[in-house]
Amino acid sequence: MFLSRRDMLARAGCGFGLLALTDLLEADETLPTLRLRDGAKARSVIFLFMGGGPSQVDTFDPKPLLQHLDGRDVPESIARDIPRIARSPLNNLFASPYRFTRRGQSGIAVSELFPRVGACIDDICVLRSCRHDSPIHAPAEYLAMTGTQIGDRPSLGAWIHYGLGSENQNLPGFIVMKAGETGRPVAWQSGFLPARHQGTFVEPTGIPNLALPAGTRPEEREAQLDLIGELNRQHMERHAGNSELEARIRSYELAFRMQMAAPEAFDLARETQATKDLYGIGAAETNEFGTLCLLARRFVERGVRFVQLRSGGWDAHGDLIANHSPQARKTDQPIAALLIDLKRRGLLEQTLVVWGGEFGRTPAAENRAASPGRNHSP
Repeated sequence: MFLSRRDMLARAGCGFGLLALTDLLEADETLPTLRLRDGAKARSVIFLFMGGGPSQVDTFDPKPLLQHLDGRDVPESIARDIPRIARSPLNNLFASPYRFTRRGQSGIAVSELFPRVGACIDDICVLRSCRHDSPIHAPAEYLAMTGTQIGDRPSLGAWIHYGLGSENQNLPGFIVMKAGETGRPVAWQSGFLPARHQGTFVEPTGIPNLALPAGTRPEEREAQLDLIGELNRQHMERHAGNSELEARIRSYELAFRMQMAAPEAFDLARETQATKDLYGIGAAETNEFGTLCLLARRFVERGVRFVQLRSGGWDAHGDLIANHSPQARKTDQPIAALLIDLKRRGLLEQTLVVWGGEFGRTPAAENRAASPGRNHSP
């Protein structure tokens, strides 16, 4: 058989990549890590994405001057540096209805919306300097998760999975779960990276269709997948460089391994009642997101590299209190529990937990005459 130079390079490149990945998987102690401050290293990431745009001036970025300027327009000393087209959303300033208190030894001010997270503030770094250029939900989310407004690049989780590999061959390396929103698949896509690096979207009840068909023995299933895999590999030889086909082959192989590993990872019956109570599991407001947070801890414990948890509903154009108060009650206890649980298990030093949304909100009121909320602000 004769190969063209292009075919040879394509096949060799794929082979080199597989050799590198195999080496990473087999030598766990040599896996790369995310370097953090003071020499700490993160091996996993949990991204808590609050869809809809939580207000920074009502959560973790207090603006005391708003109390004095409530109802007024932005002072000219500030307005003169703002493009005229963007001034109108900053008129009619709106003081936060929430009280801020300095918490912990660090003395960082936290809104009363997050009393339990506030108790963990000494383990948190609050970034008050993030900005981008889109006040529209979808493009802003694409910017936050992929770096471009059209979402044509790999998502953050895909980059992490691509750069650091996976520590567990029996579970997806990048898992996505949601509470209260459908989410935008761009936020967990692989972009121009090989398709195997995209996120696996799952329900908190587990990965569907993992059970063996009735009457099928494991060895029969393995033989079926071996045959399918061989046929797929033969097909891939005729279509070298097709990352989607390669990802499909890998998904068959992963699916078989997950039939043993995934049910155990999703089985919360193995957790103590005290742990479930910590996360608010069983309580009406916190059960859904608490379940996701506990599962996230179980996933990183088992070597999942990137977990994206999504909680929607923060879009408070009107009646800020009626929107943000219940949203915070749904998430405050579960997030604090996640930080506490990771820390007491020695996992917080190697797990980067990120909280944020696609954008923040203006310090001015929207719909003030009826019930004030806030508009989008990047």
